[in-house]
Amino acid sequence: MLEAPRSVRSLRDPSAPLEGATVLVAVGGGVAAYKAAELVRLLDKAGARVEVAMTKSAQEFIGPMTFQALTRRPVFTDLWSLREEGEIGHIQLADRADLVIVAPATANLIARLAGGRSDDAVSAVVLATRAPVLLAPSMNVNMWNHPLTTLNIQRLVDVAGYKVVGPGDGFLACRWTGPGRLAEPADIVEAAAHVLSPQDLAGTKIVVTAGPTYEAIDPVRFVGNRSSGKMGVAIAAAAQRRGARVTLVLGPSAVPPPV
Repeated sequence: MLEAPRSVRSLRDPSAPLEGATVLVAVGGGVAAYKAAELVRLLDKAGARVEVAMTKSAQEFIGPMTFQALTRRPVFTDLWSLREEGEIGHIQLADRADLVIVAPATANLIARLAGGRSDDAVSAVVLATRAPVLLAPSMNVNMWNHPLTTLNIQRLVDVAGYKVVGPGDGFLACRWTGPGRLAEPADIVEAAAHVLSPQDLAGTKIVVTAGPTYEAIDPVRFVGNRSSGKMGVAIAAAAQRRGARVTLVLGPSAVPPPV
């Protein structure tokens, strides 16, 4: 009997979950769209094969040429283009993806996705994909706190199984301060790595000690080390990505702990 071919994801190195993965970044039309360029760069640096789709409003904030230069691939922008849709391009793009990241996911785009709309480049690809979808919301604080936005997010999470990263708190472009800020690109990449990692450590509790920890012998002397903490933090992050519940004991260190 012939064995069914294993997916690319099953062959991927668990220590480098983005290496060789095809990641589609779907860019929505918000002022944070410019940060998607940094996100694409970091994904490419992590070894992912990055493709980009943009809404028409996203193109008002940043041009497709920027993403084409970063990915070295054409950018999908128009559902009605004969050139892009000659071979049903949005379905091919959806089928190639191992992960779809919607960043920034505006209130309007979230509402469209929650309603099952598929009448533009981004919504059609996202609706057609069978890959996991990661939303990175970005909007005004009042829009984020609106009960309809909460309902739409909940629907996408509960019904469609979407994952959400962010938003963060901070000073927004609209001069409001509060939740609604796009998660930092590095945090989105970490969330993407988590989504693509095997959850073989789920239910496992792991304690990691890292950094220059000290144990007193008496009031004067102690046993310690000069560790930077980098290795321990990396181990904690890798275990967390694979589903473990991690407790990190971190001594004084310049290395930030995993989120």
